[in-house]
Amino acid sequence: MENGRAVIDEEQAATVRDFFQNYISGMALMPAAEKVGLNLYHGSAGRMLRNKKYLGDDYYPAIIDKETFDKAEEIRMSRAKALGRVWELEGKKDILFPTNFTMPVVKKGSDDPFEQAAHAYSLIESEVDGDGAK
Repeated sequence: MENGRAVIDEEQAATVRDFFQNYISGMALMPAAEKVGLNLYHGSAGRMLRNKKYLGDDYYPAIIDKETFDKAEEIRMSRAKALGRVWELEGKKDILFPTNFTMPVVKKGSDDPFEQAAHAYSLIESEVDGDGAK
């Protein structure tokens, strides 16, 4: 942090850039990380490749350019598909949530506001049944 803004630690930024380049050049995820001295779990290394903060934003300065980031993601997805690690949902069913409700006029039944509220809520009926049909 300098003057209230995040600044790049060039040594660590170079490590991140080298990691991306190693991965893009064809190295597997863990060897690419190990070659630059990153001692990570496989999932952590994968999350590094997907971390959009490396592209920079209003707070963080950019470490990786968009072309490099996108290329690494393209390769990552290609490898995942080749290894059968990408699943498509089959027969995905849309879930219909009830958005229309009816409620009769509520007559005062109790001086206790909690009992009155419970009674009023019990009168609410959905216009969509459990199967999603109206």
